[in-house]
Amino acid sequence: MNDSEIRALINLIDDPDEDIYSQIRDKLISFGEEVIPTLEDVWEQNGFGLLFQTRIEDIIHSIQFDHVQQRLSEWVDNGCESLLEGAILVAKYQYPDLDEEHINRRVQQLRQDVWIEMNDNLTAFEKVRVINQILFDIHGFSGNTSNFHAPQNSYINNVIETKKGNPLSLSILYLTIAQSLDIPVYGINLPNHFVLAYVDQNNVLGLLDDEDDDEKILFYINPFSRGSIFNEKEIDLFLKQLDMEPKDSFYLPCSNLNIIMRLLNNLVYSYEKLGYPDKINELNLLKKSLEPR
Repeated sequence: MNDSEIRALINLIDDPDEDIYSQIRDKLISFGEEVIPTLEDVWEQNGFGLLFQTRIEDIIHSIQFDHVQQRLSEWVDNGCESLLEGAILVAKYQYPDLDEEHINRRVQQLRQDVWIEMNDNLTAFEKVRVINQILFDIHGFSGNTSNFHAPQNSYINNVIETKKGNPLSLSILYLTIAQSLDIPVYGINLPNHFVLAYVDQNNVLGLLDDEDDDEKILFYINPFSRGSIFNEKEIDLFLKQLDMEPKDSFYLPCSNLNIIMRLLNNLVYSYEKLGYPDKINELNLLKKSLEPR
């Protein structure tokens, strides 16, 4: 359909017959994102009333939501390679017009600032100290302790702009930068918290004698606490305080898919506390998009 035909279709969306509106809505949604500028233009130019505007907003949201679902499914199909891309896609649920390239540039600049201070002679502890200095001392990132459960803490674009985040979002930023510099930092899916692990890929500990024992943790990192370093015994104590039995998954690296699933779970929890059932339903649909097809 050409633009004039699409506009003619849009002008019918305030039809009082719900069946007719439903058919028109489905047709417009089927056009995908290409029809959004026309919908927005008609919304701005028309004075057809609240019903007309509300229905246009609903159609635009449905198109944008479908697009996020599709891209998340494609991200899974492609192996979940870029954790940052997964986090950006989750952010596009709430901020559909966000500039993805702008976020990538901001992260790249942080990476560049860290890279300048790195050299091959640094120990693992010294490399982490460099990342901590750049992120927390120079750029001022920190945990949002005053509004810990706010959903904004889970959206990577908001975290980069405000420099405030929760344990998971700060960890996503931290390990994205570390891994881009070939520093073996990975996510640890602790209950009630999220931390990072520095994997002993160079066998510094001298513990890789068993063929099945192909990786050991050198130490753990807590980005929510300005990159503080701790060991396995502190995880033991943390689990004991929660009255939870230790599991391997609480100590060993998790996948990018696990991290994005937890990001969506965090948002579901945040919106449950705020009382937004529509958002909870949509986020649960996004979680289904992460299931392998």
